[in-house]
Amino acid sequence: MSVYDELKWRGLVYDATGEAEAALAEEKVTVYIGFDPTAASLHVGSLLPMMALARMQRAGHTPIAIVGGGTGMIGDPSGKSKERVLLDEARIEENLAGIRQQLARFLDFDAADNPAQIVNNADWLNTISMVAFLRDVGKYFTVNSMMAKESVRRRLEGEDGISFTEFSYMLMQAYDFLVLHDRYGCTFQMGGSDQWGNIVAGIDLIRRLRAEKAHGIVMPLVTNAAGTKFGKTEAGTIWLDPELTSPYRFYQFWLNTDDRDVVGYLKAFTWLDQAALADLEQALADEPHRRAAQRTLAQEVTRMVHGEDALLRAEQASRVLFGGDVADLSVRDIRDIFEAAPSSEVAAPRFEAEGVSLVDLLAELGITASKGEARRLMKGGGVRVNNVQIKDPDHRLITADAIEGEVLVLRKGKKNYHLVVLG
Repeated sequence: MSVYDELKWRGLVYDATGEAEAALAEEKVTVYIGFDPTAASLHVGSLLPMMALARMQRAGHTPIAIVGGGTGMIGDPSGKSKERVLLDEARIEENLAGIRQQLARFLDFDAADNPAQIVNNADWLNTISMVAFLRDVGKYFTVNSMMAKESVRRRLEGEDGISFTEFSYMLMQAYDFLVLHDRYGCTFQMGGSDQWGNIVAGIDLIRRLRAEKAHGIVMPLVTNAAGTKFGKTEAGTIWLDPELTSPYRFYQFWLNTDDRDVVGYLKAFTWLDQAALADLEQALADEPHRRAAQRTLAQEVTRMVHGEDALLRAEQASRVLFGGDVADLSVRDIRDIFEAAPSSEVAAPRFEAEGVSLVDLLAELGITASKGEARRLMKGGGVRVNNVQIKDPDHRLITADAIEGEVLVLRKGKKNYHLVVLG
């Protein structure tokens, strides 16, 4: 299967320029995708273009990732209803460092024949003078054609309109393509479907100034079955940085994928082949309650983004709600797992020396209606501390029982959890 056919099978070709398929089949091309540095981390929505570059590299093509240190200071109006807050150079440089590290998990920078590269368009956009830019680039674009682009037209129809700053973004991205063509022989650009106008603008500029052909493919913008933007949850954006979204929460995001979405996500966000996908699709149809497709999706993507160790910890954390061991989990893991559970802060000094009676604590926190109920429940095996059954009514809790000396997980019956924070 050619890389173009694979992209089509995976549902990743929304539109393409006329000779894009032939170029990929007949040539070894250099292809680029841009990444927005307006946050310290990429998010799950960025996985689609990251995987697209990786697929191109595996097919023998040479990938370039642009981190937009220059265009990031302007902001792309595509898909935006309002103008974004502009960032200064220091903040963008800080964001670029994290993004480079995340891209390095997907691209091979040491490949013998087609090593990947990361470049920053600030290197050329921040050095060209305005007069030179308008003379060498701006003269090839008519305002009429720019206003006809969907991203611009949509903003013009809105209440706030569009500033000249964002209106000029298309020219800057077109210039990026021209510079990459001249410096690296880049003839191919990919992006989301909202980038079509920007990509075509770059292709036109290369044709006008260099009399050479360039090509483009745009991918569909991912949504879920509910029609909401992919990666947006009630808890907020799902980031690739484990400090912003823990591996446990990342794993749970994929595990909770709707049955209607999971096969499409497996195609788009994993390396699984057609045979493996067919088996999972059949398992989904035959035994949807087992959620084999969702579990595979969560495993594959978490391993790819965070590594095997983080995946194992995320799976262990997922088992905690069903009585799994909490001994090796961190306080952060515990707080993530039991975010929705009731919690109470108890003075840490009470757990020193002889500690706190578990019976007293259960009644004090309202987990049981009385100390008598607590004793009966414990004798019957209905109380656990950190998922370890405690049957002795005289048991006392000390600081050493707490995870990292900070939290205790109390459980009544099968599912009633209560988090105790030593304050």
